[in-house]
Amino acid sequence: MNPTIVIPSYWAGGPAELKSPGAYDHSSDLSASRPELDRCLASLEQVRRLPRVIVLLVCPQQETERIAHRVRDIIDEHPTVDVTLVTNREASFIMDRVSRIAPNVRGETVSLRGYGAIRNMGLACAAILGHDVVVFLDDDEVVLAPDFMDKALCGLGHETRQRLPILAKSGYFYNKAGSPLADTGKKNGITYRWWTKRIEFNRWMERALAGTRISRSNYVCGGCFAIHARAFKRVAFDPYITRGEDLDYLFNMRLLGMDVWFDNAWVVKHLPPSQVEESPRFMQNVYRWYYERAKLASASRRPDINSVTAASLMPYPGPWISGGLDERVRKTALIRSIFTCEHRGYWHIYRRGIEDAREYAAAHETDYLRFVSFWPSIMGGLAGDERLVALLER
Repeated sequence: MNPTIVIPSYWAGGPAELKSPGAYDHSSDLSASRPELDRCLASLEQVRRLPRVIVLLVCPQQETERIAHRVRDIIDEHPTVDVTLVTNREASFIMDRVSRIAPNVRGETVSLRGYGAIRNMGLACAAILGHDVVVFLDDDEVVLAPDFMDKALCGLGHETRQRLPILAKSGYFYNKAGSPLADTGKKNGITYRWWTKRIEFNRWMERALAGTRISRSNYVCGGCFAIHARAFKRVAFDPYITRGEDLDYLFNMRLLGMDVWFDNAWVVKHLPPSQVEESPRFMQNVYRWYYERAKLASASRRPDINSVTAASLMPYPGPWISGGLDERVRKTALIRSIFTCEHRGYWHIYRRGIEDAREYAAAHETDYLRFVSFWPSIMGGLAGDERLVALLER
């Protein structure tokens, strides 16, 4: 196999952008003494048979030159890591090529803006450069051992004993406390009474960790995720989802007749900067889950597409694509408008945001399946494109 590691690296132009409503979950501060990417690349230096590393630089367009200079300095500090840096400049050429291959696709589907489109840019770069496996790693994670790639590739491209192909595989992460489980210590008050995602996730994770090494997954860790070309040349990430594009990829795989597997021996450590649960992020999640439910319901009405049901995804994430979603969202928004300091933000979500999310879901529920029908042509058109190879190899 000819793998590559893809690291999306999110940067803010200044402190104000770190706290803006549209900010990514873990944007790096340009003024930080040791940004997350530096720590991540340092951890990769120990890895045996380390392949090419593609860093996708996600930053404001107007700040590209300044931030790219900082990132190149970081890369230069790790000469044993072979890094290909993709900035807004390189991405623009790839986007132009994609628009010529598939001119009728709606929106930015391969770009350095939006979680799903950013992942698709990683797949596009891998196809251009001739890689047949993509291993996604987040820049706020560190690799724990020299056998990281050995574990990433273990079983990939092979079959289970039931002769089912293993074409996409997720590992998992330890948090700062060294636990693979979601922290529920501070998430059990009245404001989380109906927002029980962490509890349900832990139930699934405990079972998966106690089972066989490779098992069918209900979960995807986007920062510890390997995809074979036989999957990523057919299945794209969804560029229309507001967040949760990694778990959504599992849904997409099942819709198209494939599956994601879980490897309980493959793990990284997640060391994100401190985050605050705020109403804008909650709103993104509301959009996410209403969109997921509508998308899967729409797909179930197509005879050529496999159905993905809530019952097949229990204990997690099934409840979040079921009819019970409405009560979870409505009651959580109302309670948080009363018992948190963000009264106005959550009240707006309760009064208007829920309906906005429903309208968005209804307007876009068929977009992904239309887009993914073009994906094999996009991948085929990008593969080995000499002009783009020269651009990325430069």
